[in-house]
Amino acid sequence: MCGRGQTGSALSWVFGPAPVPCPVQLLFPRCRLLPPDPAMEETLEDPPTSAVLLDHCHFSQVIFNSVEKFYVPGGDVTCYYTLTQHFVPRRKDWIGIFRVGWKTTREYYTFMWVTLPTDLNSKSTQQQEVQFKAYYLPKDDEYYQFCYVDQDGVVRGASIPFQFRPENEEDILVVTTQGEVEEIEQHNNELCRENQELRDSCVSLQKQNSDLQAELRKKQEELETLKSINKELEQKAKEQQDSWETELLQLKEQNQKMSSENEKMRVRVDQLQEQLSAQEKEMEKLVRGDQDNAEQLEYLKRENSQLLLSLTEQREQQKKLEQTVTELKQEEATASKKQQELMDQNFELSRRLSENKIIYDVLQKEKERMERENDVLKSENSRLMRYMDLDVDFPPGQGPASDQGSTGRNPGLVYGNPYTGIQESSASSLLSSKRCPACKSDFMGDICDHTLEQQLVQTLYCPICDKSFSATEEQIFQDHMFCHSL
Repeated sequence: MCGRGQTGSALSWVFGPAPVPCPVQLLFPRCRLLPPDPAMEETLEDPPTSAVLLDHCHFSQVIFNSVEKFYVPGGDVTCYYTLTQHFVPRRKDWIGIFRVGWKTTREYYTFMWVTLPTDLNSKSTQQQEVQFKAYYLPKDDEYYQFCYVDQDGVVRGASIPFQFRPENEEDILVVTTQGEVEEIEQHNNELCRENQELRDSCVSLQKQNSDLQAELRKKQEELETLKSINKELEQKAKEQQDSWETELLQLKEQNQKMSSENEKMRVRVDQLQEQLSAQEKEMEKLVRGDQDNAEQLEYLKRENSQLLLSLTEQREQQKKLEQTVTELKQEEATASKKQQELMDQNFELSRRLSENKIIYDVLQKEKERMERENDVLKSENSRLMRYMDLDVDFPPGQGPASDQGSTGRNPGLVYGNPYTGIQESSASSLLSSKRCPACKSDFMGDICDHTLEQQLVQTLYCPICDKSFSATEEQIFQDHMFCHSL
């Protein structure tokens, strides 16, 4: 008779140490077969890991609190942790359960995403927790620990080790017979054979597992490469899709424009068809009138030939006329030169004529003055002659008429004043003699010879209209003469 605890130890001695459970999660830690659980949909995404060694990790930035020595299988596990003051959590941080002795963060058993706090400065924010579901927890009694891993794959905190095992039960006394012992030994022998077969199969499975892990690493590297390529292709596809969408919008706009233009073209085609029918009718009329036009064309050709002949003659005449015009232009230039010379001669003659006219006027005035003086002298001469012949020819008691008049003026003298005529002639001579203030010479009449010469030089007279111009207005005088020549 042995207790239940003794039976367990005997079985372990017979069959040897229990084989290490090899769940799928350990063989393929990054490709887990999980049941559909809405609460765990976030864990389906692979966490960020790295191959950083333990020497490069910082385990003091996140502190795990209230970690039990062991957790009973079949129940959820709540992990409590505290964020230090200098650590800032990020969106892709996660907490994983690692078997003690792990080397890199890729060796996690299971994980949960952390929850980002709303306020990093409050005390409640520093105290955080995350809950692991019982279905995803390990089923063996190995030692595990919690590890906080940031989004760069670096460990920021680790807990003390713990186990997943049930509580110890008190030993139970079991009483068995010799037959039962033999059956148990026979059963143990069968179990030993099965255990040996399982060991052999386990060795082969471990070998297959190592091969599969090596192949898995290769596949993972290929997968990373394919992911990067896929990401680039997705980016290119997105850019291409954006360009296609832009082109599609442009094509739609062009399609709308083409549809509107097509509608306009339909209306235009209808109008053109109507015009075509009208033109066909006109064409029939034109075909009927084509024969008449042909006859008219022949007639016009004949007329055209005649016109060409006349045009040739006209061109010859035109050449002759051009020669004539050239000769006339030359003659006109010659005539203009001659006219200019004649105008210059005419101006000179006009100037001379004006001078001669001035001289003529002066001489005419001088002539009239001389005639008046001559008349005065004649009358004086006749008077003197009558005076000299008074005693001879006149009878007694009679005298000349002038003496009578003088006697009447001076009744004291019988024959009048004998010096009256001499005084009058001397007075008239004194009155007619003048002195020029410019040249200080005496002159008779109204104008001095010096002044007359200055007037002849400074005054221009038009021989046609007798208009006078000063010497400073010579250009005006030439224009005036030119107007008479037009």
